[in-house]
Amino acid sequence: MATILSWNRLAAQPQIVETAVQTLAQSGLVIFPTETVYGVAAHALDSRAVERLVHCKGRPEDKPLALALAHPIASRDWVPHMSLLARRLSRRCWPGPITIVFRDGWQRGVITRLPDTVRRYVAPGATLGIRIPDHEAIRRVLRQLPGPLVLTSANRSGEPAATTGADAAAALGEAVDLVIDDGPCRYREASTVVEVNGQDYRILRRGAVSEDALARLTCCVIVFVCSGNTCRSPLAAALCRKMLAEKLGCSPSELAQRGYLVLSAGTSALPGHRASPEALAAAQRLGADLSEHLSQPLAPSLIAQADFIFTMTHAHLENVQQRVADADAVIALLDPQGQDIADPIGGDASDYDNCARHIAEAIATRIETLLRPCHPTAVHSKT
Repeated sequence: MATILSWNRLAAQPQIVETAVQTLAQSGLVIFPTETVYGVAAHALDSRAVERLVHCKGRPEDKPLALALAHPIASRDWVPHMSLLARRLSRRCWPGPITIVFRDGWQRGVITRLPDTVRRYVAPGATLGIRIPDHEAIRRVLRQLPGPLVLTSANRSGEPAATTGADAAAALGEAVDLVIDDGPCRYREASTVVEVNGQDYRILRRGAVSEDALARLTCCVIVFVCSGNTCRSPLAAALCRKMLAEKLGCSPSELAQRGYLVLSAGTSALPGHRASPEALAAAQRLGADLSEHLSQPLAPSLIAQADFIFTMTHAHLENVQQRVADADAVIALLDPQGQDIADPIGGDASDYDNCARHIAEAIATRIETLLRPCHPTAVHSKT
């Protein structure tokens, strides 16, 4: 019978992590809490342990198992040639309740270093599934292990997934070595499994992330940046929405359905401020709407989600670049000629109109670049 350790005792957590690492290093099986359901794991470099995992589950040997990694950056070693869509999902969804099944880009990754037996269980066909769970217990263990874990739900094949440590222990306690119990899982629902093939995706299993949420997560995200986020960058976002909608033949409110989210932020902005009355009026004169705008600071999470970040000045550009550690975004001055877009604050209506026209002209030269990346397409989803 498995040893059961309670994760909710903070002082005991380092010892629990050490015990789990030792158990996995000795071909053992460990049940972990995750944010979705409880999972049972084996060290992916240990073929004997992975075979134990398959047999204790009663799982068909041709049904692929997923790899669990410690950090999203590690996925680039396993899938070195990710498509644009796959990169978006990996940086926006991980760690979190999504398993990404890659149809391409992984064949020349470090999967070649896994034992042959393990490769047959993990990638028996043309795909590779990867998950980065959002629970500290398994992520701390992964950071101390050489290589990933093979992870699957902690239940007998065909039976309901376990959402508490007690359920997991009852299902597999006699077949595993260690159970880490952290009570009920956050979502109490399995991860959403998404297969990515180039710019197409389909949901193989519905789970904690809804189809609508997934569609937003696959959007091309464009962020415009100024200082206070009350005039220049909101103007740029509103004008960009207008121009994109005209190009795509839809209304600005339908852009998300067409694969685009257009946002703005400020390097020194306070949250929740409306656009300045002068900027609002200048936008209206060009057929754009700023009435719903609320300012927001340029947060690291927004930088991480962005595909394009356009700044109003060189100073803003330098500020953004200093904040970026690992981002996929194209970061550039909005004006392709390299000119700063002057701050109209304190000026009259003509100053705001000149600023708005400068922004509109710059976006007009950028619009084809924004349209060029293929927006993702959802194909028929499975239940």
